[in-house]
Amino acid sequence: MTGPTTAVVLAGGYATRLWPITRHRPKMLLPLGETTVIDRIYAELETLDRIDEIYVSTNERFAPDFEAHLEDGPYDKPRLSVEETEREDEKLGVVGALAQLIDREGLDDDLLVIAGDNLFDFALEEFLEYFDRCEGPAIAAYDVCSRERATSYGVLELDGERVVGFQAKPDEPESSLVSIGCYAFPGETLSLFDPYLEAGNDPDEPGWFVQWLQDREPTYAYTFDGAWYDIGTRGSYLDAVSWHLDGDSHVAESATVRESSVGDDVHVMADATLVDADVERSVIFPEAYLGSTTVRGSIVDEGARISGFDLERALIGAHTRIPDDR
Repeated sequence: MTGPTTAVVLAGGYATRLWPITRHRPKMLLPLGETTVIDRIYAELETLDRIDEIYVSTNERFAPDFEAHLEDGPYDKPRLSVEETEREDEKLGVVGALAQLIDREGLDDDLLVIAGDNLFDFALEEFLEYFDRCEGPAIAAYDVCSRERATSYGVLELDGERVVGFQAKPDEPESSLVSIGCYAFPGETLSLFDPYLEAGNDPDEPGWFVQWLQDREPTYAYTFDGAWYDIGTRGSYLDAVSWHLDGDSHVAESATVRESSVGDDVHVMADATLVDADVERSVIFPEAYLGSTTVRGSIVDEGARISGFDLERALIGAHTRIPDDR
C-alpha cells in the first residue's frame, strides 16, 4: 500500500462555543500567526509526493468561504468538493459526507481523512508510513491524560496497536486515549461506507464506523506524543495560538501600539490599535481598538472598540463597542 493516496480535509463550519468569533468565519480559517488552522494541513499535504489530490469537503453553506480562501492561497492540489446539502437539518454527518464524496468523485485510491479543525505536530508522512506497515485501516490517537477530558471525545480501546473498542463521548471512559479525527483507509475499504450506512448505523461520528470496521478487518491506532489541539473553544484556540507562537508574540506591521504592554502569546493583527493597553495571551483581530484596557486570555474580533474596560477570558464579537456610546 504505497501507491497514490487521496486526501480529504473535512471543512466544517462554526464552533458554538466560539460563536461571537466564528459567526463570520469557519473555525478552520482562524489565524495562527501568519497562517490559519486549515492552512497548516494544506501546506503539509502539498509537500507529500504520494498525495495526488486533496478534496476539501464542506456543505453549500460554507463553500463560498473555503472557495475564496483557496483562490487566494498558494496551493495547487486542494480543490473544493461540496456536499449536496445546505440547511443545518440536512447535514449528512461526517461518515455520510465521506460516502457521498467517495461516490461523487469516484475515489478508489487509499484515502487519508483529516478533520480541518485539528492542530497536531506529528508528521503526516510518518502516519502514512505507519498505515503502510499495518496494511489496514489506521486511526491517529492521542492520550489526553485525563478521563474527565476524554468524555468530550471518541475513546479507543486497544489490544497492542489494534483497535478493539470505541466509546463516543462516554460518561465513564475506559481510558484517556482518544481519536483525533485523522484516518487512513485502504482503497478496498471504501466500498464499506455504503453498507455501513445502509444498515442504519450512525452517519456522523467516524469512530462508530471504525468500531464497525474493526469487527470486519484489523484496524490499528497510531499513537503520538507532543501537541494536539481540537479548535472549538476560546481556551483551545488560545492554547493553539500559544503553541504556534512558542511563547513569543506576533504584532502586524500595520498595527499601532502606543504606551502599551504586549505580553507573551499575543497575536495583534493588521490595523489594530492599542493605546495604554496591557494584553497577555490574547488574539486581537484587524481594526480592533483597545484603549486604557487590560486584556487577559481573550479574543477581540475585528472592528471591536473597547475603552476603559478590563477583559478576562472574554469573547468579544466583531464591531462590538464597550462602552456602547453610539
